[in-house]
Amino acid sequence: MKLTGNTIFITGGGSGIGRGLAEALHKRGNKVIISGRRRGHLDEVVAANPGMAAIELDIADPASIEKVSAQLIADYPDLNVLINNAGIMEPDQAGGHIDDALLVSTITTNLIGPIRMTSALLDHLKTRNDAVVAYTSSVLAFVPLAVTSVYSSTKAALHSYVLSQRFMLRDTNVRVLEIAPPWVRTDLMNSREAEQAMPLDAFIDETIAVLGTDAEEVLVEGAKAFRANPGPGEHAFVNSFNAQMMEVFGG
Repeated sequence: MKLTGNTIFITGGGSGIGRGLAEALHKRGNKVIISGRRRGHLDEVVAANPGMAAIELDIADPASIEKVSAQLIADYPDLNVLINNAGIMEPDQAGGHIDDALLVSTITTNLIGPIRMTSALLDHLKTRNDAVVAYTSSVLAFVPLAVTSVYSSTKAALHSYVLSQRFMLRDTNVRVLEIAPPWVRTDLMNSREAEQAMPLDAFIDETIAVLGTDAEEVLVEGAKAFRANPGPGEHAFVNSFNAQMMEVFGG
């Protein structure tokens, strides 16, 4: 991905990885527009980064997506990069009752939302040079965390969708990238102070470096063992990982 001179729209840009990517790309001379549901968070990021812009978006609402996509195309006709980053992560009970509201909101936000957002902007992106659609998935797409089984499932589904979309766009000017973070110190699952999690600044620095290459899967070093795991022998890694995580999250 070209790291300068883009016009970039980032969903979920008010905090965590989304904010980190937005600020790093803003510093490299890109026009960055962030979005999210919480106006206060967006205003805080924009105030700290003069020249950045923000639009309120509810990624779970198709009407909001259609409205924002139309506004983006009208106000930022040079838009050439979409980073689908918005997501939610809540603990659940795959071994018992799954709360239906949690199920629907997680799938809608993490899977349906990015598909809708990309669909709304794809025809425009096809007209731009150096066009990129990127999705923030997770290493949990490859090695699920049992205490967040629905979240992990949405990321596995998103990875599958990325593979299909990349193939379907193979003869166009639009590149399709997948960013698969390991455990990072963000607000998800109250991980800001988690010692085992990767510091956010370190994750952003390493991710930006990989984004600047021709890689289609953007993996920091700590994510590679998870990405390499799926296959006939995957259960041993999955079971070992979850046994360790039970000590952290319980369950």
